Amino acid sequence: MPAPWQLPPLILHPFSGGGSVDELVDGSKAALELQTVVSPATDHEYELERRILVGRYQEIRMLLFLGKDIFRWLQQCVDSMARSEAHAHLSEQSFASLVVEHPPTGVRDKLERWGVTDRRAVFSRAIGIHTLFTSPPPVETLSPTLLKNYHRFADHAYICFQHLRQFEELNPKDFDFEIYASEEYAQLLSDQWEKPDSALL
Repeated sequence: MPAPWQLPPLILHPFSGGGSVDELVDGSKAALELQTVVSPATDHEYELERRILVGRYQEIRMLLFLGKDIFRWLQQCVDSMARSEAHAHLSEQSFASLVVEHPPTGVRDKLERWGVTDRRAVFSRAIGIHTLFTSPPPVETLSPTLLKNYHRFADHAYICFQHLRQFEELNPKDFDFEIYASEEYAQLLSDQWEKPDSALL
């Protein structure tokens, strides 16, 4: 059985600027607290709604930056396969389906260790969000309806992206790739560069 094609590694960069993970967590807590509110609208309820929207905005930002990394990887895969006569026809949609639906076991295991419990939703929504925005939009330009329900819009945006063109579904046994945090990958490269030098000592 031939070895699978080795695709470029998927490298994920840290998020920065425009808020914090604390706001995301606070928004989740506010959403849980709001579920217990049974009284008519109060200042406390309005404050909970505000915190939820702030948290949702941070979720959108994080998915957008993740989408940037995924789209960079999709293009790298297309460029890599362009040099192969057998796979030159493959599109970004083929690799998007691979990373969302059938990533290698090693990638799935690593994401679980990182605490990603719903890989498919996270990756597909990241792709969907990035088809809508190339950079984080100012929060005041987004309606409360979109902020509170962005996951539905992102889900449909991913489906729309996949239907932009016909594409070949890839057999996950035929393609392999690794996933790294950017700092982890930089350290890996540094270790590899140092090996020849150490061999000369």
